Amino acid sequence: MKTILIIDDDIHIGNALEETLTNEGYQVSRAYSGTEAIFVLSGAKPDLILLDLMLPGLSGEEVLSHIKGIPVIILSAKTDIDNKVELLLGGAVDYVTKPFHMNELLARISVHLRINDSSGKSRVLSFDDMELYTDTHEVQIGTEKISLTRTEYAILKLLIQNQTQIVSKSMLLDLISEDTPDCTESSLKTHISHLRAKLYEVNGKEYIETVWGIGFRMKGK
Repeated sequence: MKTILIIDDDIHIGNALEETLTNEGYQVSRAYSGTEAIFVLSGAKPDLILLDLMLPGLSGEEVLSHIKGIPVIILSAKTDIDNKVELLLGGAVDYVTKPFHMNELLARISVHLRINDSSGKSRVLSFDDMELYTDTHEVQIGTEKISLTRTEYAILKLLIQNQTQIVSKSMLLDLISEDTPDCTESSLKTHISHLRAKLYEVNGKEYIETVWGIGFRMKGK
């Protein structure tokens, strides 16, 4: 069972998160201040942390600087883009603005847990007859290697890591932002189109499908 630590002094939000996460099968622990969070983390290592920024004692930013090797999703009412970028570069894997939709947060949690599970375990990600090598950033279909841009590789890697589910456009942009800063909402469609064309050129198969109004996913047989 995966363990999630909620670090938030808002009792109502924390209770709602704990109830939802428990119903989803996660084990939940709580900390209500930055100081308490550091104490909890000194004796336990959760699989993922939900971290508020406005905390009594140590701030969320200060707590983040103490966390290593655990995916952290920031939950904050702050919408300043510079602050968001600074936190993502400072170690957070995601940033969700309050108020948020619980289903989207659950999807992001699932994605980051899956990514964290796969990191360091396997250097090869597979889908159908395609293999993606995370150590060399090479992609191969059958015996043919495909040359991808940095952005195309980041998109394909994320879709393969989450091949059983739809990845929304906003989630895709957020999760690849650290690997590929040149991908924006306006250019995403173009990057996806070029990626599809390169994969299709190998054997005439469609590997990525658009789920209109939602996002993208790997296309089943």
